Amino acid sequence: MSPLPPIPLNDAQRAAVEHAGSPALVLAGAGSGKTRVLTARLATLIETHGVPADRIMAVTFTNRAAREMRRRVAEFLGREPTGLWIGTFHSIAARMLRREAHYLGFTPQFTIYDEADSLALVKRLLEAGGYPPKLFPPRLVRSMISTAKNRMVPPEEFAAAAGDKLERATAAVYREFGDRLAAQNAMDFDDLLLHPLRLFRQEPERLAAYQRKFRCVLVDEFQDTNRAQYLFVRQIADQHRDLCVVGDDDQSIYGWRGANVRNMLDFTADFPETVTFRLEENYRSTQPILDAANAVIAHNADRLGKTLFTARQGGNPVTVVTAADERDEAEWVAREVRQRVADGFHDYRDAAVLYRTNAQSRAFEEVFRRLAIPYRVVGSVSFYARREVRDVVAYLRLIANPADDEAFLRAVQIPRRGLGTASLASLRNRAAAWSRPLLETAAVADRITELRPRAKRALIEFSDFIMRLGANAGETTPAALLERIIEELDFETILLREGADGVERMENVRELIASAAEWSEEPDPDDPSSPLERFLATAALTATAEDVAGDPDGVTMMTVHTAKGLEWPLVFVGGLEDGLFPLSRSMESAEGEEEERRLAYVAITRAQDRLYLLWARARRRGGQLMPGLPSRFLESLPPEVVVEQRSGSVFGSNLYRKSVRPHRAMVHATPVDTGPDIEVESQDAPRYIKGERVRHRSFGSGTIRGLTGTGRDLKVTVEFDESEAGTRQLLVAYAGLERDWDPA
Repeated sequence: MSPLPPIPLNDAQRAAVEHAGSPALVLAGAGSGKTRVLTARLATLIETHGVPADRIMAVTFTNRAAREMRRRVAEFLGREPTGLWIGTFHSIAARMLRREAHYLGFTPQFTIYDEADSLALVKRLLEAGGYPPKLFPPRLVRSMISTAKNRMVPPEEFAAAAGDKLERATAAVYREFGDRLAAQNAMDFDDLLLHPLRLFRQEPERLAAYQRKFRCVLVDEFQDTNRAQYLFVRQIADQHRDLCVVGDDDQSIYGWRGANVRNMLDFTADFPETVTFRLEENYRSTQPILDAANAVIAHNADRLGKTLFTARQGGNPVTVVTAADERDEAEWVAREVRQRVADGFHDYRDAAVLYRTNAQSRAFEEVFRRLAIPYRVVGSVSFYARREVRDVVAYLRLIANPADDEAFLRAVQIPRRGLGTASLASLRNRAAAWSRPLLETAAVADRITELRPRAKRALIEFSDFIMRLGANAGETTPAALLERIIEELDFETILLREGADGVERMENVRELIASAAEWSEEPDPDDPSSPLERFLATAALTATAEDVAGDPDGVTMMTVHTAKGLEWPLVFVGGLEDGLFPLSRSMESAEGEEEERRLAYVAITRAQDRLYLLWARARRRGGQLMPGLPSRFLESLPPEVVVEQRSGSVFGSNLYRKSVRPHRAMVHATPVDTGPDIEVESQDAPRYIKGERVRHRSFGSGTIRGLTGTGRDLKVTVEFDESEAGTRQLLVAYAGLERDWDPA
């Protein structure tokens, strides 16, 4: 053995790297050099302590992280760590199960079912059991089975606790599901974690063999482990008790998928001889940003505790921005990014826009595209390319253009109408023979002899539905048309049958309605097309641009969950309103609110140099403008590190600390249909006079010619300079007017 070349480490990092002889709990704060500590410890175990690489297991959560760890260890050692077991929980478990399959009744050639495979099997089992999918949604049943597995609840225990019909049906399918997988020599992802535990329980000598083999066990992102994952590493490390876990309880944000922060909080109870190391020096952010993060997370009760600091000098204060609505929020961000780039301080790729839910990307995408600012959406597809959005838009496309066969084929299958592949093939063949569009052919499906009566009836009913909607489409707005489609299809019920994902999908549909409402309210005076056609063109251009030209050098847009582990010089966090961030449903329990606060901590600590936190006084939800209250997380910020700004559409003081907070159940409960909150109306209501110059985001500059109403009902009549815009009457509270001091 030769000594390792010096590895740059601070005192806390070095102590964690060099510790030996007992379990170690490394509390690695955001940006504190966690990966360096992990890889340096691995290299030190091999080179300094003489532990053979094949007697070390290192577990993480992503293949990318595992590859990076292996690369860095090889770099430190100057050679490949041959024999080292390093990978994700699933990959290491699969590697182990290939060796031990015969003990569990499988062969080493077992198949791993992905989510689609598992869902297909659940569907077949429900059908075989006579469970109608409307009452027993397959996705929901599959989700319930997965949750039970993650909580290590076996089929018999689940069945004993089953109450309603859905739970009893799930219990029956759960039991059969495992039997079918075994009969087909297959495992699903959840089984990859459960079967090793079954192996250890049934074959204690195999557990003993792995305990002897692995002298050292290291776990990355320990705060994200579920119960099965923790038991897996705990049992393997129980003999040598050289278990080093690295993580940050303040960044445990995956409770919704089974992660249990208690694993980290209870670690010292299972291993009382543990030595705890705190990595608190941050190498990423300025001190004002860290002060904000420390203050936000300090409100959580269930945490081990640490305080981030940095040796960096100076730093800009955290900017809290008050916007009028989500469009105003996006426009403020776009202007700030463009200004920072124009001033030569940053490139577009230095900025990130983070949000709590995917639906929030829509306003940012539209504004960035309109202003020609390059961007990319990471971690999800572009808003208009999302499945549920495309499903609903297909109906609009078919209404606007009955000859659109692609839209027909998508819409006719949402919801399911009992039309199989053979029925649609017959329809397409007859349409081709008659040289007619599919919708027109469907209207006379009773003339297609090869179709079954049920298929004929479904096609005719679908055609009638589209024709009925199209008959008065020119007399209604896109938002109203969307609402009618969603109501008549009972689309919300369709989505909610998909389980937890359905809730967010429905939020995306509501955001689509909001988008349509905006376009019907703000027509382009140069565009003679109808609101529906204009809206569809915008949706198609936005989706196409993102699919084809997501710019790797542009501004990054993603959810906070997706952003974990990443960093940017400029970070904008949007939607910091109670009910959105934190989410309303999370505030129903102390545990839920604490996880939302951890998510806010993650968002804040992504910023290196500048952090912007934005909230809107109103936000569209389902086509209605709803009042917003600043997030309770904003109220946690230390005043000395914060500077307040407001968009040009917000007048008066920002009051993000002063708003009266209603009972949580009232948040977002009542639509806004007039103006500012009563509490701040006297201070914040804009005051105008005849002859004053103003500017509108769409219509440009103009002169106020008249005023009517007072308070919430104040309206202004503006004569715009551009003849196409003409003279318009606008509701002041939501017109987004800015004062224009220079005459046109």
